[in-house]
Amino acid sequence: MTKVTAQMSVSLDGYYAGPRSPAGPHDMAAWLEGEGPGFFRVTRWVTDAMAWRERQGYAGGQRSANSEIVEETFAAAGAYVMGRRMFDGGEVPWGEVPPFRAPVFVVTHRDREILERQGGTSFTFVTGGIERAVALAKAAAGGKDVAVAGGGTLLRHVLAAGLLDELELHIVPVLLGDGMRLFDAGLGLDVREGIELTPARVVQTPEVTHIRYAIGPRAKLELDDRGAGG
Repeated sequence: MTKVTAQMSVSLDGYYAGPRSPAGPHDMAAWLEGEGPGFFRVTRWVTDAMAWRERQGYAGGQRSANSEIVEETFAAAGAYVMGRRMFDGGEVPWGEVPPFRAPVFVVTHRDREILERQGGTSFTFVTGGIERAVALAKAAAGGKDVAVAGGGTLLRHVLAAGLLDELELHIVPVLLGDGMRLFDAGLGLDVREGIELTPARVVQTPEVTHIRYAIGPRAKLELDDRGAGG
């Protein structure tokens, strides 16, 4: 059965990148000054992993539990969904052979022809909203998972829409203090409502702790009167 999954590396205080650059990802100098340092710190465990480096066509890297998780993540995905901002920032660095090797559906307000790349990656630009993009990705996934590739804003929208089945957080032992927070406002929750998550797997390494959650339903929050006495 096809699941909709997501991965995100975050600092211990919940940031997946440094402060958002108003210039956007096309201005690399501004991106490196703002979002870049925090982003590179929380994803260092990925870029050090042999499986990631092999996927990018690079030599070296560490063969480790972290590398096994990267390899597992790529193997599970039959299609991807991502936001336009992430695509805009990655189009040039990914080059002619992006690492996805599967259909990618980009949620956007700006239409564009399908972009075919080498190695099995194609980018389809979906203007019909998140639900439409996820539906197209499921149809293209061939029974494998649909991976929400980011960024954080898109992930929040997918979660708020009730479309996410599984979330794996990669929690890096660093405090960034400021930046782009994954679970900021935007989930559309009432003050007396929460989304329940159930831990399904925990893998701990010195560099990062990987926690996989099954996403549950929205649930009413009950007031606790156990301290009232009487």
